[in-house]
Amino acid sequence: MSDALTLPAETRERAGKGASRALRREGRVPAVIYGGKEEPTLIHVEEKELVKQLGTGHFMNSIVEIELGGKKVKTLPKDVSLHPVNDRPEHVDFFRLAKGGKIEVQVPVVFINEEKSPGLKKGGVLNIVRHELELVCENDKIPGEIEIDVTGKEVGDSIHISEVTLPAGSESAITDRDFTIATLVAPSALKKSEGAEGEEEGDTDAQDVPATEQGADEDAEQEQEDKSEG
Repeated sequence: MSDALTLPAETRERAGKGASRALRREGRVPAVIYGGKEEPTLIHVEEKELVKQLGTGHFMNSIVEIELGGKKVKTLPKDVSLHPVNDRPEHVDFFRLAKGGKIEVQVPVVFINEEKSPGLKKGGVLNIVRHELELVCENDKIPGEIEIDVTGKEVGDSIHISEVTLPAGSESAITDRDFTIATLVAPSALKKSEGAEGEEEGDTDAQDVPATEQGADEDAEQEQEDKSEG
């Protein structure tokens, strides 16, 4: 995960729309801490500080330590409700990270050693099917990113979750299939040039068939469909 953030907070006595509106008029944002086999804790935080942390771009992928009554509560942001017109934060849900517990998180993937991929060096394109992996992690071992090595990958190759070495304390939340994370496909310019040189009349070179039609990786196509539907 990204470095832990610290967010001062105060408890709030009342829930409900009226109480929440009153807090927002005072520049505060109502929030709740839940999970960890404890009762939910109603809190409110300073809007300016929350907006500042949201602006870092990694708030939702960071452990946030809530300073409350002289103690720190380790949490993970789960949802931020924004005003439909002005995008001001209206409510935040924080999940309490219990010691020794596990949590399902979305962790971004980063591809390394692209210069060592013959397919990419020839002009191939890395088609990323999943920019994030759904992982179940121990609370104190949540990775900030997952590195995927593309050394030796050729055009037409696919990268599946089974090829990825996950860090200790982490496992894939999807266990029913060996899903695709990325594929290496030929660019349209490469396909056209190879087709012009090697195609005879009446023949169709496989390179001339769009990557999505070659059927080389049905799982990748399904993942793309799932993303578009979601």
